[in-house]
Amino acid sequence: MIVFHLNLLFGGGVMTISDIATVNYDDILLAAKNIDGIAHKTPVLSSTQLNKSLNASVFFKCENFQRGGAFKFRGASNAITQLSPDQKARGVVAYSSGNHAQAVALAASLNGVEATIVMPSDAPSIKLAATRGYGAKVVLYDRATESREEIAAALGKQYGLSVIPPFDHPHVIAGQGTAALELIEEAGPLDYLFVCVGGGGLLSGSAIAAKSLHPDVVVVGVEPALGNDAQQSLQAGRIVSIDLPNTIADGAQTMAVGKITFPIMQSLVKEIITVTDDELCKQMRFFAERMKIVVEPTGCLAAAGVSSGKIDLSNAKVGVIVSGGNVDPTFFAKCISV
Repeated sequence: MIVFHLNLLFGGGVMTISDIATVNYDDILLAAKNIDGIAHKTPVLSSTQLNKSLNASVFFKCENFQRGGAFKFRGASNAITQLSPDQKARGVVAYSSGNHAQAVALAASLNGVEATIVMPSDAPSIKLAATRGYGAKVVLYDRATESREEIAAALGKQYGLSVIPPFDHPHVIAGQGTAALELIEEAGPLDYLFVCVGGGGLLSGSAIAAKSLHPDVVVVGVEPALGNDAQQSLQAGRIVSIDLPNTIADGAQTMAVGKITFPIMQSLVKEIITVTDDELCKQMRFFAERMKIVVEPTGCLAAAGVSSGKIDLSNAKVGVIVSGGNVDPTFFAKCISV
């Protein structure tokens, strides 16, 4: 069993995480029970054309069909189900560019919990509208000049709200890991598992699930070329922060990975590769033309990493997490027409 106790040493100084976090495979199994009947068991699809071109067997776990349009609903639901009655009565606050925002808003509404979501003013309009549509109160901020973490923390302190971060939380990580769990249950043992990475919640949870089930699987993270903080962090052996990435993959516009997610990635992720925005548009077009599905740019990261040829996948059995499908229709049309 893979267990992480986090009281870590970075750069010569002790980094203490309050309520020392533990994430293990049993947490993912519990999360699967918690969200059973609430989250969708999304389909696993394949493409004959892609398999032939790569000489591989590729299985796409399509979280674009998840409730709320993305995998984030898994972690949000698991986190909210584990709140105490008093915490549920007080409400929750979260921060997100869109998918986690929608996930928390929806999960909260299903549990009768009031939600406040801190979102960037330049978030896609479709994600803002959906978050409000689920009944959440939206607080806008300027992501270039303000800290969403600080705003959420202040709201939590002022109103007694429980903060549900988008990735750096044990219950969120465990919930995200159920996507890989379901993929492997359906597709069977994998040689490779490709997962997108922003803050690292999906990647770390998926890595725990996959490596617990099949220790030999190679886990690969994929992030935007213009926002490769996770890649730099693994190479440096410490968390590296970058400026706000300028990429169409808005769900991966994080400036640093999490204090909880990073050591998990260090232990279980083989490498992190990057893809360009042009490659993301190409992958969006492939999904639309060949597989008849709508996938947002961030949702295409892992698949684009597979298609890029940066890793030789000949004769391999490959799992891919397609993380979401929340994309503005006008932008989608523009991107796939390039």
